[in-house]
Amino acid sequence: MNGEHTSTTVSREWQAFWLAVGFLTRIPMLAQIDYSQKLMNQCSLYFPVVGLLLGVLYAALFALLGLAWNPLVCVLLVLCFHLFITGAFHEDGLADSVDALGGGYTVEKRLAIMKDSRIGTYGTVALVLALGLKVALLMDAKNIGLALLIAPAVSRLTPLLLMAYMPYVTDPDTSKSKPVAEAFSRHRLLVSVLFTALVSLAFSLWVPGLWLAALTATIAVALLWGGYLQRQLGGYTGDALGASVVFSELVFLMML
Repeated sequence: MNGEHTSTTVSREWQAFWLAVGFLTRIPMLAQIDYSQKLMNQCSLYFPVVGLLLGVLYAALFALLGLAWNPLVCVLLVLCFHLFITGAFHEDGLADSVDALGGGYTVEKRLAIMKDSRIGTYGTVALVLALGLKVALLMDAKNIGLALLIAPAVSRLTPLLLMAYMPYVTDPDTSKSKPVAEAFSRHRLLVSVLFTALVSLAFSLWVPGLWLAALTATIAVALLWGGYLQRQLGGYTGDALGASVVFSELVFLMML
């Protein structure tokens, strides 16, 4: 009986991992998923793991491209691959969030702008600056490959912190993030924190202070961006979570 329970638990966690992969990327899910809202919520634990998986792909692609082109060309091509493999998921959240917070004067208007699929001036400017700054910071990094490897994992911890300690505010019937956000477990957050901390500490052997960059990026963005969202919206939205990933990645790269 205990063995059967263990097998079921492992199977559910395996499905949760692949559901997280499917939620955050365009990578095909290599597992049979018994979809449920509970499993969707459970998959959030694996966001930093999916980030590390993406980081491995980015770092490997950068090394491969480096055989033929200079670092700037390689970084730009890796960025193109990132936008494709993730469907510009988090960048879309950044653009929608900045459009809403810059153009709306009430909570209702801000939420309405976030749901609009069109991109405005504020969002366009934020997107261009964020992508340009990311390229500049990667080019300035002492070890570009390591930055590409670790940044995606670190940055995907921040939305979990926001989900754990802030209320969810948006129309639940039209939100892709609602099943993930609803009844988010703080116990599972602890596991994600420990995983990200171990990864950061491990690579700090090669880059001293990397753990501090990771800590600063996640905590600073969670506090500052989370506090701003609380004042402007009274909580977070799916788009705001996406924006937090972009912000955390930029802060992490700045610290490196």
